[in-house]
Amino acid sequence: MLTADAIWWQEQHVHAVPRARWLWFFWRSVSNDNSLSSPISLMISHTLDTPINLIFCHTQSGNCVRSNVGLAQQTPQDIDNNTTEPEISLAKQLAYLLQPPTEVLLSRSGPLEWPATLFDYQIEGINALIARDALLLADDMGLGKTIQALGALRILFLQRRIESCLIIVPASLVSQWRKEIYAWAPELRTSTIRGTPADRTWQWAAPVHLYLTSYEILRSDCTDNSQSPPRKRVWDVIILDEAQKIKNRDVEVSRKCKLLYRRRAWALTGTPLENQEDDLASILEFVTSLQEGEASPRFKPGFALQEKHKKVQLRRKKQDVLPQLPPKLVSEIYLAMSDLQRKCYERAEQEGIIQLKESGESVKIEHILELIMRLKQICNFCPSTGSSVKFDDVLEKLTTLVSEGYRALIFSQFIDSTYGVKAIAEKLKDFNPLLYTGSLSQSERDMVIKTFKENRERKVLILSLRAGGQGLNLQDASYVFHFDRWWNPAVELQAEGRAHRLGQMFPVNVYKYIIENTIEERIEKILQKKQLLFDELVDGVSIDLKSVLSSEELFGLFGLTPPERLKDQKSTVADRKLV
Repeated sequence: MLTADAIWWQEQHVHAVPRARWLWFFWRSVSNDNSLSSPISLMISHTLDTPINLIFCHTQSGNCVRSNVGLAQQTPQDIDNNTTEPEISLAKQLAYLLQPPTEVLLSRSGPLEWPATLFDYQIEGINALIARDALLLADDMGLGKTIQALGALRILFLQRRIESCLIIVPASLVSQWRKEIYAWAPELRTSTIRGTPADRTWQWAAPVHLYLTSYEILRSDCTDNSQSPPRKRVWDVIILDEAQKIKNRDVEVSRKCKLLYRRRAWALTGTPLENQEDDLASILEFVTSLQEGEASPRFKPGFALQEKHKKVQLRRKKQDVLPQLPPKLVSEIYLAMSDLQRKCYERAEQEGIIQLKESGESVKIEHILELIMRLKQICNFCPSTGSSVKFDDVLEKLTTLVSEGYRALIFSQFIDSTYGVKAIAEKLKDFNPLLYTGSLSQSERDMVIKTFKENRERKVLILSLRAGGQGLNLQDASYVFHFDRWWNPAVELQAEGRAHRLGQMFPVNVYKYIIENTIEERIEKILQKKQLLFDELVDGVSIDLKSVLSSEELFGLFGLTPPERLKDQKSTVADRKLV
């Protein structure tokens, strides 16, 4: 009889086999299986002072399982009284030997049916996920990170190397993931965790392979109680999609993701660094195994973080792996306001600066941000007349491209009917546009996307940037308009990646609107700096960078000095007088 602490290796993944009491029965059934084209061989080595070494080899595939075990004297009664269920039974361990090599499983001629031919870089990504317990898959948007993750899961489940997987995604992407699971891993049973707390209780307990939920549901269901449903088990794999959701290590959802016990941790994101190096540190803290009783690691910016980053990241760019993908053509369009719109803008800016100065040392960054947002809204539409030089240019371009049969996405960070996507939709009503915002229910969002994909007469889709800028597959559109600009280029790249991705047949034209001599032009300089930060750190250059969006830069947009700097300056002057 094998001891309870036997350890079994298959490739580079280690599993505990608490009790292997059915070894002989399983071995008899395998050795008598006439359907095997080649037998499993059992090699045993043993000395008086060492444990027994067992090596099982499947001749055809070359797969091996090895174990160092000791002997334990047990009676039949001892065995019968044992009710402990093994985490991974020996039978399932040995089932791995019967599977074809991974490269055969991934091939078009292999036993598995794949809905599309996998690219070489996707096969490389699947192999990396299979081989490694910790991986940050940071491919460019549109390269199929979801497909790679599901391909790896499908093979790991088939080989009996894992038994459970938790997939955590933004709420807007739950339906998209369900469709991809059905297409790429149809054998895997899935429980979608959503609905009422009572519904979620049985959904967490369902006997399935995959558990799919949103960050919002996880935040609610994962408590500090170790017996809460997401925490009461050790997951074989946990996947975070759009992992930049946990970039802030201090927010609740980030902390709760890191509480989960996991043998493998995979993070999927095309933008692991959105604002600062701490974003990356928080994601890397998740990308590590965590067993019961262990504490999640904490990384600080610097050399150690960069070394960890190099070890766990796999990142490929579109231009490197998909040279056949149509190009993305980006145009920054600088426009001048009308005289009336300029007067409204200047009056709002002057009044805002006066209020900031009058606040003195009590002024906060939030006050700066409020003024910035107000000015950006005026850059979109004149508050007095509703006119907009941006809209005039969009209308002209849309009229041409729609008449030629092309389709377009229009993004704005604003929602309202005065300055945002609702205003744009109202003014473009002759085009019969579709509108996608975070205020829609999930079923309504799904219907909008379904209509856009299936009804070729609906050629314009208007989206709020934060709701529609990630996770959606919208390669039917080949024109992208950024009606206004976001703080960081990563978010804009995510939005553009909805169209510039696998399956796109045409060059993708991206138009970014900037009003001259306004807050938008000043913000553009910060965006360029943040893009440099993203490129340098994520793509491997070892540098020590701090946040590029300091309070000094924010106040500097209006020629002001942060209150903390004013205090320092006053202290310095006072010290000099004393001297």
